[in-house]
Amino acid sequence: MKTALVIMAAGLGSRYGGDKQVDGIGPHHEILMEYSIYDAIRAGFRKVVFIIKPEMETLMRRLCGEALERFRLPDGEAVEIAYAFQDFSSVPSFYAVPPERVKPFGTVHALLCARDAVQEPFCVINADDYYGVDAYRVLRQTLETLPQAGRAAMVGYILQRTATLNGTVSRGVCTVRDGELASITERLKIRLAPDGTLRDLDSGVDLAPDTVVSMNFWGFMPSIFSELERYFEDFLRALPVGEAKAECLLPNMVGDLMGEGRLRVEVLRSLDQWFGMTYHEDRSVVAEKLAQLHREGVYPDSLWGA
Repeated sequence: MKTALVIMAAGLGSRYGGDKQVDGIGPHHEILMEYSIYDAIRAGFRKVVFIIKPEMETLMRRLCGEALERFRLPDGEAVEIAYAFQDFSSVPSFYAVPPERVKPFGTVHALLCARDAVQEPFCVINADDYYGVDAYRVLRQTLETLPQAGRAAMVGYILQRTATLNGTVSRGVCTVRDGELASITERLKIRLAPDGTLRDLDSGVDLAPDTVVSMNFWGFMPSIFSELERYFEDFLRALPVGEAKAECLLPNMVGDLMGEGRLRVEVLRSLDQWFGMTYHEDRSVVAEKLAQLHREGVYPDSLWGA
């Protein structure tokens, strides 16, 4: 079965202080999403879709796309590559974008922008996160068994291993029952204290270190696009006039669809550790972790053999 990797890379990276998605952080200046692509390809994914801002296309092709175009799968076939653009031109005509709006409309909108490029089962990830080799393997195996509608999958991670001392983080906090997602709540301000305490600053509630969280590593059937469209249009209709910052988020959509009985989500567990770049201070830590993975032989000296 053909499966696609969809990478959400249109975010502005404001907390990081620049476009972290295109920051060369590997030993040979690999950008972080190149590791996701490499891991997905060796897990059996044969197509890569980049969701980017239109002005990023030339840069993305140079940094990542051109090397991927030259790469060949074990059977000699090329990897299929597509580019999807997240901008305001894809917003439904009934909605007037406020003039002061700068940021995109969030991850639901981002994924919806890839609709024309994705006709097969797919996984969707953040460009600025490292998910580990095993995560792609277990998700692809699951995609091969899911029904065409009403089912999805998510790779879950342990909260304590995804937090950072450098500031607050946003996480989809999950409740899991019998291997399926029972609920998911987007917590926007989780802080890890030096004593190891994890606290949701908005509610003042301490969270258990082994809480399962979503890191936006989802597996969907292409039928999800009709749900994305409906959900995003409802989101826009409910926005107050002039609202310029609200985002439509995948974890919220998944939670609402589950509550309506429209979606069941299998929760998968990976053997690997997630890490990512939320703040610029995270860069040196991530760079060292990647260098260590190269030294251990998880990755070759050069990802694409050049």
